[in-house]
Amino acid sequence: MSVDRTKCDPELGRRVHEYLITKGVETPMVNNGLAASAKIEIIEQKYKEIMGVLGQDITDDSLAETPKRVAKMLVSETLWGLDIEAFPKVMIIENKMDYDEMVLEKAVTINSWCEHHGLPITGKVFVGYVPQNKVLGISKLNRISDYYASRPQVQERLTAQICYALRYVLGIEEVSVVIEAHHGCVSMRGIKDASSMTVTSKLSPGLKADAAARAEFFAHIAREKQ
Repeated sequence: MSVDRTKCDPELGRRVHEYLITKGVETPMVNNGLAASAKIEIIEQKYKEIMGVLGQDITDDSLAETPKRVAKMLVSETLWGLDIEAFPKVMIIENKMDYDEMVLEKAVTINSWCEHHGLPITGKVFVGYVPQNKVLGISKLNRISDYYASRPQVQERLTAQICYALRYVLGIEEVSVVIEAHHGCVSMRGIKDASSMTVTSKLSPGLKADAAARAEFFAHIAREKQ
């Protein structure tokens, strides 16, 4: 997905970035000072070299534009979440209705990129939180999930990033995240098991302490698959 920079909040992105660092879950990255256009240009040249090493004829009309397409895809679509300043703009309203039950966004589709093998991770995110003083615009649960998925990732870190980012934005601890995903590095190489799925979770203190609430949360998730 190409990021709409009119719907980003660079200042919030920088604050959340620093918060994730304190939690030890921020993505390993460095600020190389390169603008997106420069990244695209450099990656295009590097990928052209890779194609040459593989023995592909980049003068063929089917391949001539591939380096540019790959470069634009990586910077502007697949890995746009590496841009800290592209953090989604969020809409938060006062919880005037005193809603104090869980809000659950189910089966948020994510497409990520395995940082170990450069292969796709595809799956679903389930995000639940119990409002206190603030209520978050529902689509932002999807948007923040997509933002962190759009990076080179390991699923455990992705789960924690979504959870901690939402806790920071909402100013609460009662946020829980579950991810179920298929990994290309498992299905397309190595063991080549296309049927297995990886499940990770980051549960709020309330769910950890309350067995009934925890059971209700996972029951809602289970109903998605029925």
